[in-house]
Amino acid sequence: MADVLLYHHIQGLTDGVHAFADELRRGGHTVHTPDLFDGRTFGSIDEGLAFVRDAGFDAVRERGAAAAAELDQGLVYAGFSFGVMIAQRLAQTRPGARGALLMSACIPVEEFGDAWPDGVPVQVHGKEGDEFFDEDLPAARELVRTVAGAELFVYPGDQHLFADSSLDAYDPEAAALLMERVTAFLASPAPR
Repeated sequence: MADVLLYHHIQGLTDGVHAFADELRRGGHTVHTPDLFDGRTFGSIDEGLAFVRDAGFDAVRERGAAAAAELDQGLVYAGFSFGVMIAQRLAQTRPGARGALLMSACIPVEEFGDAWPDGVPVQVHGKEGDEFFDEDLPAARELVRTVAGAELFVYPGDQHLFADSSLDAYDPEAAALLMERVTAFLASPAPR
């Protein structure tokens, strides 16, 4: 089974993020869910963004890196939206990465290095009409074009945080399909 480090989105470590992690745990995986906002959750993306601006983007990202430093290498790094910035950076730069799950975001690979690391599988998930993911879609397509075995899944609809069951943006059908694909990814040989 995989050891997963899952970073929450800009609205915080919500009940929906906990539920997602618990679903993976029921599948036998170990899932770590660091709280980068010290227990705070926000009712909107704008409120969460204001908090991160006040706290400092770099400071919050460093909290995420510190959470990884407390764990052994050999992790699958996963993130929702804002959490993708941390997860993707670690997947590309921390030795021993077993995989990356990038949900509702994808950063250009060049932000964190010259190329995606060899042997690190990656899945990207997002909604086709999501205004935030639309900005990241070119980077996701480039990642899939240049990395053997990389997968991009684009779902119908425009909800950004569609896999978080505690938010209004939740799309049960798309979230179930995402979970099915994530479960298959984690069962594959590389993430173990």
